[in-house]
Amino acid sequence: MKNIIRLISVFLLLHISQGHSVAQYDDASVFPVKGLSIEVPRPKDVDKFVKFIAEELAPRGVNTLFLLESLNYKFKSYPQLADSLALTTREVKKIVSACRKHNIRIIPQINLLGHQSWGTNVGILLKTFPEFDETPHIKITEANQGSPAEGGLYCKSYCPLHPDIHKVLFAVIDEICDVYEADAFHGGMDEVFYIGDDRCPRCRGYDKAVLFADEVRRIYDHLKSRNRELWIWGDRLIDGRTTGYGIWEASFNSTWRAVDLIPKDVVICDWHYERPDQSPVYFAMKGFRVVTCPWRTPPTALVQTEDMARWRKYATPEMKPRYYGMVATTWMDNGSFIDGFYGNLTETAKKAVHPRNPDYTPWDTFRAMFRKMNELEEAK
Repeated sequence: MKNIIRLISVFLLLHISQGHSVAQYDDASVFPVKGLSIEVPRPKDVDKFVKFIAEELAPRGVNTLFLLESLNYKFKSYPQLADSLALTTREVKKIVSACRKHNIRIIPQINLLGHQSWGTNVGILLKTFPEFDETPHIKITEANQGSPAEGGLYCKSYCPLHPDIHKVLFAVIDEICDVYEADAFHGGMDEVFYIGDDRCPRCRGYDKAVLFADEVRRIYDHLKSRNRELWIWGDRLIDGRTTGYGIWEASFNSTWRAVDLIPKDVVICDWHYERPDQSPVYFAMKGFRVVTCPWRTPPTALVQTEDMARWRKYATPEMKPRYYGMVATTWMDNGSFIDGFYGNLTETAKKAVHPRNPDYTPWDTFRAMFRKMNELEEAK
């Protein structure tokens, strides 16, 4: 009997170790997902962030944390992808421990497809593996920076059809999900302006929507084999011309048709910062779970929060679970967000203030959104 029990125990341990159970949110809540999207802290800010989790995120009921730029880690699989600000395993585990203590789900993020450069700096992936560049013929200079709407270079992309790209991506995705003990991964995939380039020997002539959808599917299938979810930003799945959303918040290069080609259990993160656009309804009607993601305009965030509550309240039983909640975004380094939150306006924090209204900031939007969410929860 003891041997049988021991065999059963070993089997269960092996079974558990091979996969991660996907987290379940409370669908009876007004907002199942109550989240914050913020960069991974720099090593010097880890302890400050852990304190912030305990003193500010947990009391507000934050249950989801997107950790952006998760390539900032000392990888064992590809150590050359770690930069000087990369976290050690010990530092990551401090964050994991704090989040576990307060029941906060960590969803690490790495920019896939687009955002492989910024300004005149090539990102670490293409710097290390220049052969993955979708547009190697486009050299980054000060002169060609600017809006894609005006023909300027924004951010480079990797080529999704390069035969070696996914060996690297899957290794670092697995490693980062393992170290953060994550059952979901955020793949970014926003603002992809360079895909299926006419001079790419692999991608030219391909339907851009199919290229985009196939890349989503590859990442999705890999994660699903490990019982993990895929979350992505939603802008490339919206028709920019038909909606009038423009080139940033929606697609002008036909990737929007991929909305009908990707798996329905990908979670869509729908971001609009100046207007409370109603695209979450569109995604929900397409069959996706969707979270609304404000940034630095508190009045817009308040309307978006009320919209999400109203959609859930009056939705059919089929639609209600798709209105998944709210995630505030920050788009600045971790330590500077915390500085701004506490009124310490460093030069970096000042750059995040809305250019047309000094009272509009990411930290004030975060406060306002969670205040409204908690009010609506209490009034339920």
